[in-house]
Amino acid sequence: MNTASIQLDVVSVEKSIFSGKVQHIQVTGSEGEMGIKAGHAPLITSIKPGMVHIVKEDNTDAYIYISGGMLEIQPSNVSVLADVAARAEDLDEQAALSAKKQAEEKLSNKGQDFDHNAASQELIQAVAQLQLIKKLKRK
Repeated sequence: MNTASIQLDVVSVEKSIFSGKVQHIQVTGSEGEMGIKAGHAPLITSIKPGMVHIVKEDNTDAYIYISGGMLEIQPSNVSVLADVAARAEDLDEQAALSAKKQAEEKLSNKGQDFDHNAASQELIQAVAQLQLIKKLKRK
């Protein structure tokens, strides 16, 4: 078992979602997939909507959905700051499916007040939630 661990804090605008020592973190940064372990070089980057995969000290997995945000890596800790964050098991599949459908309808029925970026972001977030829900169902 890997004994090197690093402190991880995942917070949203509303509350702290996770705080504890972990072996490994996987998240999608602005430049692609990132794996973070103790000793990682310091870094600040934006992160894309999707999941944070956490391997805790006891070798169990945890998954958190984030709507995007910022990631800060320091020698002794990692911070994930997200507008919206939720434990994967708290996600609502029907709500995510409904949000996906609404976003797809907005993208296909462009009107005068159409905001393509907002509709695209809504679709990306809904798909990210559904992918995480699907991943949990397979486990």
